[in-house]
Amino acid sequence: MAAEQPVVTYERRDQVAVVTMNRPDYRNAQNSVMTYALDDAFYRACEDDEVKVIVLAGAGKHFSAGHDIGSPERDIDVSYPRRAGLWWDHTRHTGGESRFAREQEVYLGMCRRWREMPKPAIASVQGACVAGGLMLAWVCDLIVASEDAFFADPVVRMGIPGVEYFAHPWVLGPRVAKEFLFTGGRMPAQRAYEVGMVNRVVPREELESSTLELAANIARMPGFGLSLTKKAINQAEDLMGLQSGMDSAFGLHHFAHAHNAEVGEDSLGGMNARSMKQAAQKPE
Repeated sequence: MAAEQPVVTYERRDQVAVVTMNRPDYRNAQNSVMTYALDDAFYRACEDDEVKVIVLAGAGKHFSAGHDIGSPERDIDVSYPRRAGLWWDHTRHTGGESRFAREQEVYLGMCRRWREMPKPAIASVQGACVAGGLMLAWVCDLIVASEDAFFADPVVRMGIPGVEYFAHPWVLGPRVAKEFLFTGGRMPAQRAYEVGMVNRVVPREELESSTLELAANIARMPGFGLSLTKKAINQAEDLMGLQSGMDSAFGLHHFAHAHNAEVGEDSLGGMNARSMKQAAQKPE
């Protein structure tokens, strides 16, 4: 029997740590196992004094199709150690209380934790970068995308105003963010570059080498200087309302979940992995 593959792999390449999501059969959909494996990998990279830059990648054809809402390994009802905050174990509660506690930890809390990594992080994106995949790309400082990459947040189709890490207005600007969410379709890599969400667009076969070249170039800079520069820009974003806006949007997000559960069959507005995939295939 073949050994079970890790859901996240870690590799050192000189001064660069390459962290790779490794569920290609499920388009790197994020379950809790993957979330905490990512946290372990990021912590390892931050603890290693030889690592200057972190690269986040996805194995296979796609970066990430988002949160796992339909694979056999979906583990929404499993308890995991709480690292991002001190909200209680969601498995001991039901309804909105359970949902809020889990998403405060696993989705919003973890992304906020990773945004504060004291080393530059680069997302290397190919194929789908959808919903929860956007959250992972957005907590990185830079994004290098292949020409076949596309970005989407189709959760408005669930009646929910965007993903939990609601950085849309800061990443895209208010008007582009509204169009992006109102339509729920794909934003091609070139358009993402034009609006400032993506730093570089490269041919698919050059994605890995281009990302590593950029990472190596950054790694030549003083590590403490990189950390302080990252913190300065993050603090400037926070002063522009990023954190408080995200808190407000998270409340609306959970109001929508509760409304869906009250008037329908579930908190996702009747959507599932298949219907969300179909929704994300529509152009912007």
